[in-house]
Amino acid sequence: MQSCGTTAWMSVNVILLVASSPAISQGGSRWAVYARRGALSLLGMAALAYVGIVALVYFRQEKLIFSPVPLNADHQFKIADVEEVKVPVAGAELSALHLRLPNPKGVVFFLHGNGGNLQTWLTGVDFYRRVNYDLFMIDYRGYGKSSGQIESEAQLHDDMRVAWNRIAPQYAGKKLVVYGRSLGTGLAAKLSSDVQPDLTVLVSPFESLKAMGDAHYPWLPGLVNRYPMRSDEWLPKIKGPIVIQHGDMDTLIGLSHGERLTKLREGIELVVVNGAGHNDIHKFQKYLDTLADRLKNL
Repeated sequence: MQSCGTTAWMSVNVILLVASSPAISQGGSRWAVYARRGALSLLGMAALAYVGIVALVYFRQEKLIFSPVPLNADHQFKIADVEEVKVPVAGAELSALHLRLPNPKGVVFFLHGNGGNLQTWLTGVDFYRRVNYDLFMIDYRGYGKSSGQIESEAQLHDDMRVAWNRIAPQYAGKKLVVYGRSLGTGLAAKLSSDVQPDLTVLVSPFESLKAMGDAHYPWLPGLVNRYPMRSDEWLPKIKGPIVIQHGDMDTLIGLSHGERLTKLREGIELVVVNGAGHNDIHKFQKYLDTLADRLKNL
C-alpha cells in the first residue's frame, strides 16, 4: 500500500506530463489548452494537499509520537516499599514512583516508552529487590498523574534533568544507572551524555527518531521532524559502559538500530535476545540475567 505522500507525488508527475505534452493536431489544440489548464489546477491542488499534510505532521507531531494514558488524580499506587513522588518542573508537576530499599547498592533511573503510565510500567519491582537497587521511574507530561503536556524535545530533556538532579544527590557514593526503554532510550542517551552515570542501559533503542522518520516517511522534509532525538550523536559522548539489549524479533524498532548504535564507539555492548519482540523483551530470561549481572558487577 502506498503512502498518501507517495501517491500525491505520483499524481503530480502525471499532471506535469499532461501539462507539458504538445498538441497532437491543430484541431485538438483547444482541448490541449483545456487539458493543460486542468492539469495545472490539479497540480496546484496536489501541492496544497502536500503542504497541508506537512503542516499537519509538523503541528500534530505529539499525537504521532506519544500515547499517554492519564490516571485520576486520586489514583493510588499500592506497592510495598514504593512511594509516590511529585517533581515540580517548569509549568507542570511530574508523577514518579520511588522504590526505596534499606541499604541499596544504587539506583536505576528508569525512562519508559511512549505508551501507558507508571501503573503499567512498574512491573519489575521484585527484580530490583533481588539485585538490591532502588528504582526511580517517572511519567512524562500528560502521562498518568503528571500534569501539563509535551510541547518540545528540549522540554522533555529539561524535565528529565530536573528529576535527575532531585534524585541523584540522594545516592552519593552509590551506583547511578540510567535506563531507557524504547522512546525512553533517546532521553536516556541525552541524559547520560550530560551527567555521566556509572552505567547506561538501553533496551530496544532507535538510532534516532530522525532515522525512524526518514525510513517511514521519506516524502516528508527532514526539517518537519521536531523530535529528532539523536541518540547516535549522544552515545559517543558517554564515557561509562553502555549495554544495549535488543530482541531479534522486534518489528517496531529493528535490531539494525541496536547494531548501528553499537558501532559508534568501542565498549558498547550489544546483547541480542533471541525470540524477543519490542513489547515482551523484559519477559525473557536472557534479558533478566544480563541486566542482573551488569548491575551486580558495577
